[in-house]
Amino acid sequence: MTTATGTRTVPQSRAEVWRALAVLEPYCAVCDVSYVVTGKPGKGTTFVCVPGRLEADRPPGDGAPRGEIVEWEPQTTVATRLELTPETWTTRIQLADDDGGTAVTITVTHQPKGGSKLVRFVQKGATTRLVQHTVDAELAKLPEHLAQVNGPDGADTGS
Repeated sequence: MTTATGTRTVPQSRAEVWRALAVLEPYCAVCDVSYVVTGKPGKGTTFVCVPGRLEADRPPGDGAPRGEIVEWEPQTTVATRLELTPETWTTRIQLADDDGGTAVTITVTHQPKGGSKLVRFVQKGATTRLVQHTVDAELAKLPEHLAQVNGPDGADTGS
């Protein structure tokens, strides 16, 4: 298992950041990913994600990655687990007040399924870099996620 963590502070309130990061919209233009969510948001909610915009009348394919919200504490913590064939990715987002803004801490864990221990040992360095890069990339996208929900001027768009 490989884990990486990073934190970035943004000027928006915790409620605004929560809306931008924890609520799975049908389509995220920042990530170019569509979500099909089963149930209301909260622990145990399941979802399927597919690259690009999913047409309303077309269900995700059988091989689409499936996920679940495994932790949900409104405006504080959300964690999702995404199951792929060779691996499981868990992403945990924690929010905390920080000098008039919000500190966003993202922790990503990668866990391979099966395979050779030798191969995993040889790939450990590359996997560590990939997981840290994933965290860094997610933190870098925070302003875009916030703008998507709040508009470029910070005004709530009501979505």
